[in-house]
Amino acid sequence: MLRVAVVGSGPSGCYTAQTLVRQDPEVRVDVLDRLPCPYGLVRYGVAPDHEKIKSLQGSLRTVLEHDRVRFLGGVLVGGPGGLPVARLRTLYHAVVYCVGAAADRHLGIPGEELPGSWSATEFVSWYSAHPDAGDAGFVRGVRSAVVIGVGNVAVDVTRMLVRGAGELRPTDMPQAALDVLAASGVAEVHMVGRRGPSQARFTTKELRELGALPDTEVSVDPGELALDPEYADPSALPAVQRRNVEALRGWADGPPRRTARTIRLRFFLRPVELLADGGRVGAVRFERTAPDGQGGVTGTGRYEDLPAQLVLRSVGYRGVPLEGLPFDEASGTVPHQEGRVLRDGVASPGEYVSGWIKRGPTGVIGTNRPCAKETATSLLADAPALAREEVPEDPLAALRAAGIEPVPWTGWLAIERAEAALGAQLGRGVVKLDDWDALMGAARSA
Repeated sequence: MLRVAVVGSGPSGCYTAQTLVRQDPEVRVDVLDRLPCPYGLVRYGVAPDHEKIKSLQGSLRTVLEHDRVRFLGGVLVGGPGGLPVARLRTLYHAVVYCVGAAADRHLGIPGEELPGSWSATEFVSWYSAHPDAGDAGFVRGVRSAVVIGVGNVAVDVTRMLVRGAGELRPTDMPQAALDVLAASGVAEVHMVGRRGPSQARFTTKELRELGALPDTEVSVDPGELALDPEYADPSALPAVQRRNVEALRGWADGPPRRTARTIRLRFFLRPVELLADGGRVGAVRFERTAPDGQGGVTGTGRYEDLPAQLVLRSVGYRGVPLEGLPFDEASGTVPHQEGRVLRDGVASPGEYVSGWIKRGPTGVIGTNRPCAKETATSLLADAPALAREEVPEDPLAALRAAGIEPVPWTGWLAIERAEAALGAQLGRGVVKLDDWDALMGAARSA
């Protein structure tokens, strides 16, 4: 019997566990997560109005309910107060770290730390009910917002800023966030990219959703689109980028409409400074850019200020070091070879990585499947040597001896019941619990 710990219960962790138990009937997997809730970014990173993507929880649930897979929530690994990496390694024949990329990239410009300037992830965590998030007053007093970035997360937060209460009420968004967004006075959102539409990273489906929002106009400047060399003839572009350009052209060519809210998609603008007004963000200064002929852009020395009381940066993610594991600062990943953790260039027996902490924050949810398969294949190839190690018959007893009382699967099911009961009480569907006390109280009720 080979005992494996998988740290992280998001898609990469679940796919790793799934591959291991499918390929070897002698493997038992404990999936550890610092939260009492499973599913990672599928629960806390997918927009609440994207029910189809959120339904992926059903397939991840099947993995965690497998008779040789056990969910252990509320287990912090590494860092202050957490179970040391070295200690965890003694409890299992192998440990796979699937801890994602938890940090946001910064713009690195003056004024970025002003009140009213946030990462998109902080905003997403709040409306997704992550227990570490709180109401930071994101939209209070905000009339105009700027979202920096043109990927799918940027599209998500832009859409959430202009969604009406009637559209958000059927979702599982926590009631406090729903109330705040329903009362929001945001009338204008600028979503801004430093390059052109043919380099934008959003998918066409996400982009087109902006055009379907009630009482909201999507505005695109034809002059900015024309700066892109690929815009006039997009036939050579990959299919997604070509469809994006076609959608943008439709908005640029359409007549203006009188609506309560406006989304302005801007291109070839690079943020250079956040400007203060009364001690908080009041505007963003952008430099106009131009294509450099090599796929990048260069500054033109021309500037434009966009008024904004809220700035959300969505310019990518980065892995963070986990105390006890090696870390490559340049790539923001754990050094590895086919998923095997490398210490000083040598594979470390029984230590593996999968997901964003392995390859960087790239790809979509499905990209985690082949990534997990590669790591699981390496682990199972090493299994004969690993199985000779002595480990506790049941690591749960050792965790409890260390003062850790994990939340079992039955605790998570109790959280689900509490969220369904809260939704019924509020006259909605399921409504997420959004703080640690409520989550742990529900889990202990099991």
